Amino acid sequence: MTPGTDTAPPIRVPGSGVIARLACGVVQPLLSRTVRRIAARHPQLFARLGPHQRTDFLIDPVDLPFALHLRPDPAALIFRAVPRDAAPRAGAVIRGRFLLLLELMDSEEDGDAAFFSRDLEVSGDTEAVVRLRNALDDVDGSIAEEAAAMFGVPGRAVLARLRRAYSHDYERKTA
Repeated sequence: MTPGTDTAPPIRVPGSGVIARLACGVVQPLLSRTVRRIAARHPQLFARLGPHQRTDFLIDPVDLPFALHLRPDPAALIFRAVPRDAAPRAGAVIRGRFLLLLELMDSEEDGDAAFFSRDLEVSGDTEAVVRLRNALDDVDGSIAEEAAAMFGVPGRAVLARLRRAYSHDYERKTA
């Protein structure tokens, strides 16, 4: 289930491999801390995934210099930033702009509408993606807000700024 090619391609600039590797190194400690804490607070996420706990998901925020590799296996949880040229083979790929993916994670954006408007691209095992989406929908509260709160005032400020930027971008797009 892959829509047309209207989803923006990943940004490719000269030297982007070096930039991606540096960005991954900076972001990885934050991702590791966040995923461990979220997994501890929401173990029900794994149960909802069923056999897809061992599926490798590649989440590709096209406007960032790297992708995210997720394997939601509670026995061997992986959530890491990877340069696109070193991304592992994935059972399912979810591709879109970072802020859209953030809103989808918290069920604040309609995934079906994003897919059919071609703002979101899904390929590979769509059942795994649907299970992931349903698991996230079942979480009470906001995973993004929980993650931001782990970093105190600066984390909440960054999340608020990202959400304002997304709202502004969305308003421009629909005007």
